[in-house]
Amino acid sequence: MPFSSANLAALIQGNSFTLWQYRTADSRATVTAAGYFAAVAGSLKPGDLMVLQTADAMALLPVRSGPALGTGLTLDGAVGPINTVRSVAQRFSFGQAAAAVVRTIILAPFAAGIVAGTTIPVSATVLGPVSQVVFSLRDGSGAVIPPVQVVPVVGGGASATFPTPAIGTGYRIRVEDAADPSLGLLSRSFNVGPDLKLILAESDGRLLSESGVVLKQ
Repeated sequence: MPFSSANLAALIQGNSFTLWQYRTADSRATVTAAGYFAAVAGSLKPGDLMVLQTADAMALLPVRSGPALGTGLTLDGAVGPINTVRSVAQRFSFGQAAAAVVRTIILAPFAAGIVAGTTIPVSATVLGPVSQVVFSLRDGSGAVIPPVQVVPVVGGGASATFPTPAIGTGYRIRVEDAADPSLGLLSRSFNVGPDLKLILAESDGRLLSESGVVLKQ
């Protein structure tokens, strides 16, 4: 008989893993031949397990790429697919335990305007099992401006310092988990402006320099 999708069922699914059951009147040799499960190749993933019940055997088999079935473990060498009688020795159970792990990265705020020729101090608070974070400076188009800094997390925090880039707008800081870049945070945009070398003041309608000298007109 050819493969029948009606005889394939997912018993357990979770965490990118599936335990399948397939019952058929075909022999085990027929079912494990190359291409038998081609019709569901997109559903059977490497690392899944299959409880296979054929005309001549009942077995627990790993799913390999292709998909193909591995050698696996034979549970019974003479079990028919329609047999409803099971002994204690033939029972099979599968348990899976899972726990949520919280990981959070919080980027500390910094000035919206940075003066050229200075530095940009950045820091982040880290919660959960994160050992290293990556700080990067991005321009207005999102491109990374070297250097990228990999910083160890100590006491629930990490910090770094960047030299100011060229005068411009739309710069951002990104911080992410070094082991999992999908866990990351992008800062709001900030600007880099020129260094104001001269500070002017007004006195009796006249402009004064920072040192108090009257500017000539």
